[in-house]
Amino acid sequence: MATGDNFYQDVDLTWGDYRAKILDGGKSLSLTLDKTSGSGFRSKREYLFGRIDIELKLVSGDSAGTVTAYYLSSEGPYHDEIDFEFLGNSSGEPYIVHTNVYTQGKGNREQQFYLWFDPTKKFHTYSIVWNPQRIIFLVDNIPIREYNNEEAIGVPFPSKQPMRVYSSVWDADQWATRGGLVKTNWSNAPFTAYYRNFNANACVSSLGSSTNCGSKMSKSIPTNNGWQTQGLDANGRRFLRWVQKYYMIYNYCADLKRFPKGRLRECRRSRFL
Repeated sequence: MATGDNFYQDVDLTWGDYRAKILDGGKSLSLTLDKTSGSGFRSKREYLFGRIDIELKLVSGDSAGTVTAYYLSSEGPYHDEIDFEFLGNSSGEPYIVHTNVYTQGKGNREQQFYLWFDPTKKFHTYSIVWNPQRIIFLVDNIPIREYNNEEAIGVPFPSKQPMRVYSSVWDADQWATRGGLVKTNWSNAPFTAYYRNFNANACVSSLGSSTNCGSKMSKSIPTNNGWQTQGLDANGRRFLRWVQKYYMIYNYCADLKRFPKGRLRECRRSRFL
């Protein structure tokens, strides 16, 4: 099991030079984007299944064109990936939370949501539960998406490649805000996101195999089950239906123009994707 409470011990600052900073003796971290470069970090360890929690305060003000990405990813052209991406906005407009699941280098499983709060005012917890049965995306421990393992019917699932945790703040004004119609206003730069309380309850992978695994959950996020078998109970399903009814703005399973031959196999199996 790997648990973290010190960014010096848990992550490497991978790009952006001075724009990525570990603060408060390792208790917090900031990533900044300016007109020259963005910045990012990745976890020192690789994980094969786990629960990853991080508290994040997003870029405030006019953040149009910017993306704050927080995700798990393996390496190589046939990589697996589990994504949170937070798409910036013009002042007064809500952030869009973009989620995706890649297997063997192929994604195309996007769902997008608005949030029910302003994510720039204070820290909120964003979590990824990844076990052999399913992937769950959570915001303040409220499930917004569940992606089940449907390998039995031929749907790929990220289950064999260890992944690191990555995060970055970068400029994507060609597509991020209103499909690229709203560009980054560099007079508002620098753009900064803040992080704290990174916690990885996970199987630490060594040479491609899980070697150290635990079930202790983050103390700040109570749960009834360890992450290895965590699913949605009746209360979790109610929350998921609430989020999908009132806050979901895009679901690949409902995009008939994109998939004119019909719903994908995993979309036919579950109401919660």
